[in-house]
Amino acid sequence: MNPNLRIGIDLGGTKIEAAVLDAEGRFVDRRRVPNPRDYDAMLEAIAGLVDAAETATGHSFDRLGIGIPGSPSPATGLIRNANSTWMNGRTLGRDLEHRLGRPVRMANDANCMALSEATDGAGREARSVFGVIIGTGCGGGLVIDGRLIEGQNGLAGEWGHIPLPAARADEDSTCWCGRRNCLETWISGSGLARDHAAATGQSLTAHDVIAAARAGDPAAEASLDRHRDRLGRGLAMVVNLIDPEVIVIAGGLSNVPEIVDGAFDALRPHVFSDVVTTHVRRADHGDSSGVRGAAWLWPG
Repeated sequence: MNPNLRIGIDLGGTKIEAAVLDAEGRFVDRRRVPNPRDYDAMLEAIAGLVDAAETATGHSFDRLGIGIPGSPSPATGLIRNANSTWMNGRTLGRDLEHRLGRPVRMANDANCMALSEATDGAGREARSVFGVIIGTGCGGGLVIDGRLIEGQNGLAGEWGHIPLPAARADEDSTCWCGRRNCLETWISGSGLARDHAAATGQSLTAHDVIAAARAGDPAAEASLDRHRDRLGRGLAMVVNLIDPEVIVIAGGLSNVPEIVDGAFDALRPHVFSDVVTTHVRRADHGDSSGVRGAAWLWPG
């Protein structure tokens, strides 16, 4: 039995992943199953993953870290703001502790990504790291001196549901959360696809828009330019507010060089400073960052 092993769970909308890390952050065991999208069945799936990881490693884990969409309310412990809506209003932390018989520590999945990248990823040498996820949705997390900052109301880093800064008259949208003009509706992959459809009448996926832009399609190039500009305005707001040393970008769109490599130039004109030395980097651990960060939620 290795006492330095730790386990994390990444609770995604379509899959649930478990990973066991050693003290150096190396994977010892990793497995995933589909998310049944039913609350009670989901609890059983998580328990099954933990049991399988314990069997594979010969180690009994006395605590569990889990990254989730949304976050637990600090007032009630009930899950809120999860786009996996079957979780909202549920006492997930308490229910998991009851089912697994061990303490559980939860954090938003974007927070887990930020913690992973700040611990041993693209922001490992920085004192302040802001992690950004831009994929199907949009989220963020803040780590200072290696510590995840969740805030007084458990909302620190909830970047995707702040209105698009300096919105123009033609920039108006309604978010699934009920608010207007949330960044998520513009800079997520679905936001890129929606904006392209509104401008051209073409119903393409975000990756189809990117492929068309690379092939020289002027309308797709214009859509990608608008996306880059909006991302820059959103990131500049982060720099103006908390001025992190490093911004780490993860999620599906982080794999698009035209987006990540152009992010610094896009944010720079909107930062209230004569000098901008913020580093904008792609996440080192890619889609593994969430489950890795969940494992790091408990100190060694």
